[in-house]
Amino acid sequence: MKVSKKIFLIFAFIAFGSSIIAQDDMLAMLDSAAPKTHEKVSATFKGSKIINMQSTETVKKKTMDFSVGHRFGNIGKESGGGPHQLYGFDNSSDIRIGFDFGITDNLTLGVARSKQGEMLDGLVKYRFLTQTKDNHIPLSMAIYADMGYTPVDATQFYSGMVTTPDFKQNDIHRFSYTTQLLIARKFGWRFSMQLTPTYQHRNYVLASINADNDAVETNDLISVGGGFRFMLTKRLGIIADYYYTLSDYRTNNSANPFYNPLALGIEIETGGHVFHLNFTNASGIIENNYIPNTTDSWLKGGFKFGFNISRVFNLGGKKKH
Repeated sequence: MKVSKKIFLIFAFIAFGSSIIAQDDMLAMLDSAAPKTHEKVSATFKGSKIINMQSTETVKKKTMDFSVGHRFGNIGKESGGGPHQLYGFDNSSDIRIGFDFGITDNLTLGVARSKQGEMLDGLVKYRFLTQTKDNHIPLSMAIYADMGYTPVDATQFYSGMVTTPDFKQNDIHRFSYTTQLLIARKFGWRFSMQLTPTYQHRNYVLASINADNDAVETNDLISVGGGFRFMLTKRLGIIADYYYTLSDYRTNNSANPFYNPLALGIEIETGGHVFHLNFTNASGIIENNYIPNTTDSWLKGGFKFGFNISRVFNLGGKKKH
């Protein structure tokens, strides 16, 4: 009787172990058959801009991003600043107020008005690729396009023009366009970087040549930009961006030199608000202004203090947790 009980227990143990193994095999088969999920990376950058440069971030669906950008005057005395202008704080080179709307999580439309050139602009940004945590998709990529219209008085808009007998003023001259490919990657929670090849077209430029009389100002410009963010804490980071413009007219124009826009700053997030405190030699805020028209040099004190403030409002979409 005791022997039969032992045999029964042995068979019961074998049967139980076999069922466990079979269950594990079945779960493994189900796991392999189930579709794999690739979790997306979030917050490559905190806001829709690094400083001057657009980021790959878009406004969430059914939300509005209200932003205010401000650039004061030059700090250095050699560039018109100094103590009598309170190091630029008495002046304002540009102010931009914008409203960006999330049509989908990856599609943003926006409108804005800038002080410089009284420019009115409309923008679209579409993120078509989002980096995943498992590197199944290693990069985030977006397309950004902006159309600007400058309604200033004609005498100001055409100031400095080299007249020709057959030249006629036309409202179409006041339009300018920027198209960018935004390519970004987040390396852990601290560091993100971005590359931004850029094409610009201006319907009207001054009919002028550089100091050496060998390069004429062109309607089309190609630029390559780069930017990064390094987080010191979860809410405080160092940010920077820079553009290099490919232009013989700008490179060799010693009489009226142009400079590549460089911006350095810090980023602070305070629950719904994102603040950028920065210094830049760019006097404009929108790409249509600052990429082709930066004429101040860091080395000559031609940099100015500025800030960007962004506040997101929910317009009826469900809050994501």
